[in-house]
Amino acid sequence: MSARRLSGPLAACLLLALAAPALAAEDADAARLRARLEALQADPSLARGAGLELLQAQQAIAALEQARRSDRPEALYLAERRVEIAETMGRAAAARGELARLELQRSELLVEASRREVERARREAEQLRIQAQIQAEEAERLRLAAEAEALARSEAEAALGKAAGRQSAQVSAARRKEAELARQEAELVSGKKLPASTFGSQGEVFVLPGAVFASGKSSLTAAGKDAAEALAAYLQIGARRSVRIRAWDSDPKVAMARASALRDALVAAGVDKGRIKADGVKDPATSKRAAEVTVAL
Repeated sequence: MSARRLSGPLAACLLLALAAPALAAEDADAARLRARLEALQADPSLARGAGLELLQAQQAIAALEQARRSDRPEALYLAERRVEIAETMGRAAAARGELARLELQRSELLVEASRREVERARREAEQLRIQAQIQAEEAERLRLAAEAEALARSEAEAALGKAAGRQSAQVSAARRKEAELARQEAELVSGKKLPASTFGSQGEVFVLPGAVFASGKSSLTAAGKDAAEALAAYLQIGARRSVRIRAWDSDPKVAMARASALRDALVAAGVDKGRIKADGVKDPATSKRAAEVTVAL
């Protein structure tokens, strides 16, 4: 039986039976694309970045569902591309969001690291300040201790100086007293008067005037012999101290001869020659000073 002889209802049923597989395949494509779109919409991070693209994809799927068979391949291609674009835009937006989140996190980490570095630097600076303060306080303590020690040393030296000065003054006074007593004794023993004397750093200095020597000569006059006798008596009293004689004259030979004549007179009067040193000085003698006899302290 040919198809032309089939009744109308039967032919319609046959046509529906033949078209069912194709309609099922068409519905499967649309369902698959809608499932992808729904998955995209279900993820807020993806859906936020593909608002317009989602709408265009939905419109493309709706157009696919309504397309005639002849237009279906083009409608399917367009719907798939729209869904892919929506997915790509969603993933790109999500990636940008994640990148922004990572950048923000990186900035926060940098800020935190900077804050910690500043805090560490502050702590180090505080530690250095404390160390510097401790060193300054120690230096000040040492300076004050050094000043106190220097002051104590100065006071001790001053006290020792005063004590030494008092002792020296006492010794000098005792020596002067001793010399005065020896002078009185010598003048009593010799019956002659000693020349005037002064005390200096080298000892007691007796100054003999020009009258003790003959004019222009080295010989002693009577006054010179009396002075030598009194000096000899003085030098033999108490401690045996060294004696230095210096005589002056414009002629160095005469000056030396005068010193020797005075030394010989002392030796002749009993003074040990080894105690005496005699020198002549080339310089005019005066009426007040022709020779000096220095007795060491």
